[in-house]
Amino acid sequence: MIEVIEGDITALAVDAVVNAANSRLAGGGGVDGAIHRAAGHATLQAACRALGGCPTGEVRLTPGFALPARAIIHAVGPVWQGGGANEEELLARCYRNAMAMANAERLRSLAFPAISCGVYGFPPERAVPIAVREVRDAMTRSTTVERVIFCCFDAAMAARYRAELARSGATSPP
Repeated sequence: MIEVIEGDITALAVDAVVNAANSRLAGGGGVDGAIHRAAGHATLQAACRALGGCPTGEVRLTPGFALPARAIIHAVGPVWQGGGANEEELLARCYRNAMAMANAERLRSLAFPAISCGVYGFPPERAVPIAVREVRDAMTRSTTVERVIFCCFDAAMAARYRAELARSGATSPP
């Protein structure tokens, strides 16, 4: 099942939340900062430092610490540079790699933010179809993931995800 909610990703009781991280895994603004604060900044930061960073398009795993989620999958999305720097493929890799990590860790539920759509400037009208396609495709293959939530910060982004799910034929409850 794929669903869309408008809310706070740090409050979701899922097996893992996906963090829209920076390559240093250093905790920044937006959803990244919110996840670090809610998980316990010092503890999460120590775990992230031990990982030594993460290249764009890849993911790393840490415990969820103080979050209701058991784990955090840190995905480093691309900074939008106008579309000519392989941004769409790098973003697709974030979703593919997060789903593969969730499967490898035998996770059943996962929540994604709109990776790269905040301060990284990726246009939502280009990012949302990529997110929906990659998650839908991963869920059609053999996977332990049974539930994916696209957790949106505002109603406009939630509406965009719902419209894309409807357009693509993926399932989403109202």
